[in-house]
Amino acid sequence: MELWTSTHGGALLAAAVLLPFVGMLLGLLLGGRQVQRVAFVFMPLGLALALAITAAWLGEGQTLVYLLGGWAPPLGIALRADGPAVAMLLTVAGVVCGIGIYARADFGTPLGVKESRAAFSYWLLLMAVWGALNLVFVSGDLFTLYVALELLTFAGVPLVCLAGGGETLRAALRYMLFALCGSVLYLLGAVLLYGGYGTLDIPLLADAVQPEPIAWAALALMTAGLLAKTALFPLHIWLPPAHGGAPAAASAVLSALVIKGSWFLVVRLWFDVMPGVVTLPSAQLLGALGAMAIVIGSVVALRQERLKLLVAYSTMAQIGYLFLMFPLAFDATGNALMHGAALSGGLLQAVSHATAKAAMFMAAGLIYAALGHDRIADLAGVARALPVSVLAFVLAGIALMGVVPSGAYLAKKLLLDAADGSGQWWWTIVLQGGAVFTAGYVVLVLVSVLRRRSAALVLVKRVSRRSEFAALALAAASLLLALAALGPVPCHLVSNPLAPKELATTVLVLVGGALLALGLSRAPLLATGRSAAGASDGRLRQAALAVGMAFEQADRLARRWPVASISLLTLAALFGGLLLVSVPK
Repeated sequence: MELWTSTHGGALLAAAVLLPFVGMLLGLLLGGRQVQRVAFVFMPLGLALALAITAAWLGEGQTLVYLLGGWAPPLGIALRADGPAVAMLLTVAGVVCGIGIYARADFGTPLGVKESRAAFSYWLLLMAVWGALNLVFVSGDLFTLYVALELLTFAGVPLVCLAGGGETLRAALRYMLFALCGSVLYLLGAVLLYGGYGTLDIPLLADAVQPEPIAWAALALMTAGLLAKTALFPLHIWLPPAHGGAPAAASAVLSALVIKGSWFLVVRLWFDVMPGVVTLPSAQLLGALGAMAIVIGSVVALRQERLKLLVAYSTMAQIGYLFLMFPLAFDATGNALMHGAALSGGLLQAVSHATAKAAMFMAAGLIYAALGHDRIADLAGVARALPVSVLAFVLAGIALMGVVPSGAYLAKKLLLDAADGSGQWWWTIVLQGGAVFTAGYVVLVLVSVLRRRSAALVLVKRVSRRSEFAALALAAASLLLALAALGPVPCHLVSNPLAPKELATTVLVLVGGALLALGLSRAPLLATGRSAAGASDGRLRQAALAVGMAFEQADRLARRWPVASISLLTLAALFGGLLLVSVPK
């Protein structure tokens, strides 16, 4: 049986996991100035290995399998890579290389200095995050996935406090403690599954698991725990403070890559381990949390005064899109979870988010480094002083808006197809309206950087051209992702960007975003001041500001420890209850 034998090219999976950790250990051994050189040797090797795995998977036409030690499950451990795993392996390798090129300017060891603590730590942690993510993507059993997630958490937490200082340390501890709460729930669910079915191997468990109380309890606990690690609203207690004080190169890793590990495991649980256990009402709850994240995260992003915090809340909003696919993956009867357009759209959204969000944080970091601050109200003249950085930020924002031919555009088309096929029209409104929110904060930043300054702009630091073009390359990759994805998806889904319908949609999205920015931004969007229309405009603005402040209050409330803890347990109970509502036949 092919499931229990190693396939041709399967050994590459073990190499993909080991290579970053070997680089980390070698860097730790050599130390000092050598760790960066080691990272720059291993990054292209890792990318080449990801490309080789992709070629092997395409050549085999089936899931790649490697049995560690030659022992088959349940006695042994198998590494497996199907289409989603291969796509994520390749994405992470490409994004790590882009971030590495960018981080060279910030975390290079200065001449004459034997060793820099921050630089030494950053390159080791980057390779650790990479290796842990690769293990998440190819793990074939739920306990190995738990180990991989913990490696990912303990590699991600120190990235938050690389800059030093009390605030960043508190943010890192908040992240670690809440992530460990999620780990406890996940591990408890895994223990229940092992006690009930005698295995944690994914294919064996998928064959054995039944819609019964032990499976419902395990799925509810594990899903809630993973949502805490992914920072899906209202479990985002750690995300804004973690990004607020972390260096841009660290925030890019956390936002673009680290949160994908726990999200990918939710996908594995629902689609591969327990597709016969999940129910449409429980999936609707996941989608509803995603919709809330989109709305609240986008509105609070528009209320931010700092560019980096705007991008952080944008991340919170974009995480919501990753969970819209779960209700849309059900068929028209609502009884079966399908591997179809919705899953493809969700994975494409994850890839697009990884490239675009990394580019946005990198561009924001360059602007901060050049000006010595990232106050949005004081960004006038930046477009002329830093045109490449601004272009990278805007292109990444446009890609996230879902403009042709971005990956987010194709992902939205696939999800809309799934919504139409399953008769869930209400998700169409969320998918179409979400782009307007994204356009809102892109317009807000664009108007700010295009303003003229009354005096010459003084730059406190000259930014690296290499870093600017690394950010621009990732933004362009996200914007052109649909072209690369034409092979495995229907070509008719990608339209001509100059077609009247597409142009009209883009214009409407931009106009809607501009109106949101006009109403919700903390400072007036237009430099000309109050509208000449009079008191009615003033009242509309005041009403919009009141709405914005209400959303900010809701965000602050949700990020308090007692509320976040109660929310985590409540969501676990809700998922357990909804799994009982409609048991699949």
